Amino acid sequence: MLSEHMENHVFYRNLRKTYPVVDRGEGIHIWDKDGNRYIDGSGGACVVSLGHGVPEILEAMKEQAARISFAHGSHFTSEAARECADRLVRLAPDPSLSRVYFLSGGSEAVETAVKVVRQYWREVGRPDKYKVISRWVSFHGNTMGAVALGGHTARRRHYHPHFLHTPHIEPAYCYRCPFGREPQTCSLECAEQLERTIKYEGPDAVAAFIAEPVVGATAGALVPRDGYWQRIREICDTYEVKLIADEVMTGVGRTGRNFCLDHWSVVPDVIVSAKGLSSGYTPLGAVIVKEEIHDAIRSGSGAFVHGHTYSQNPLSVAVGAAVLRYLEEKDLIARCATMGEVFLEKLRGLLERPMVGDVRGLGLFAGVELVQNKETKAPFAPSGKISARVAQEAFRRGLITYPGSGGADGINGDHILLAPPFIITEEELDEIVRILGEAIQAVEKEVGM
Repeated sequence: MLSEHMENHVFYRNLRKTYPVVDRGEGIHIWDKDGNRYIDGSGGACVVSLGHGVPEILEAMKEQAARISFAHGSHFTSEAARECADRLVRLAPDPSLSRVYFLSGGSEAVETAVKVVRQYWREVGRPDKYKVISRWVSFHGNTMGAVALGGHTARRRHYHPHFLHTPHIEPAYCYRCPFGREPQTCSLECAEQLERTIKYEGPDAVAAFIAEPVVGATAGALVPRDGYWQRIREICDTYEVKLIADEVMTGVGRTGRNFCLDHWSVVPDVIVSAKGLSSGYTPLGAVIVKEEIHDAIRSGSGAFVHGHTYSQNPLSVAVGAAVLRYLEEKDLIARCATMGEVFLEKLRGLLERPMVGDVRGLGLFAGVELVQNKETKAPFAPSGKISARVAQEAFRRGLITYPGSGGADGINGDHILLAPPFIITEEELDEIVRILGEAIQAVEKEVGM
């Protein structure tokens, strides 16, 4: 335990914020050391799917730790790694997605996906294919390569000198369509832009397209209209471009399907997974690749030139296997789908508030966009820090949310992302919506709405 005389040497993310000291978690709730209780309405950062303190997961962690906690992946494999990979492959949308490479988190996994695709093209004699196209208003992680692929201005601006400027296309953002169209009558201009960009960049040079099936952190659960992902898959096939689905947030049941692209019956070439894969019980990420990618490397050079110290860590993959086992035994992905419909219906009641411009989502993955003018969709000025203020008001009332800004155009825009654990009840969803509504109302009053 900490001594009251011990100094605090932790380097925090926000240096002007005072953080309460967390004490314990149980179910959908977290308690701090002062005894305050919070609803984990965002699953941390869209991580906690099973809830906190699940005995079966803690037991699996203890069992593996008692046997061995660490063995380097260059020396050993483990039963836990094989079980976790097997269970993850069984969740995948197609038998061709049959090989799993384990990492410590989403950013590592994103860069691993890019590297494995790059090496694949070299192995099959196409070394000129190296460019990776991504989208604006996206987030793929905080390591340098992942930041380059991301499309969020505030997360990129400090580090521009350190990474290559990769090609980006417009997002599928129906509420703020970059092409001025309506989803009911559009011609999927946002998808067609991928084909134009591939042509401009040179089809022989483009290796992959990476995107979140539903955008998370940077804009708050942007759900594309039906047909978008089907068209993206067609374009990738036409120009021999690998499709990388960044399912770090949306995967492992979060949107009510095993993986989010299942909603549109689209099979990617590579799936990036993390967050819900371990439900926050341990740092864990994974990349699922098609057998053809694995085969090309195995029959070519024979080695993937990549690895991290904690790749395939026995303790982490044992926890991952236990999480996947628990999800299946309790049928929690189906529960997420059911409760997600209930949640979105309740959240739509917030559209009555002057500040709430849009409510959207899939499963227990929902976004509430905050605007200055509902008729024009005009966003607040960034200096107002509206989403942060709403999140702070909610936190004071006992609700944890995931605020975000800059989604409208890279600089302007405010939203709140919500992603509660799959075990949540209807009454608890009511409490989330009530508290969030009170928090929004408090900020509306402050800004004179």
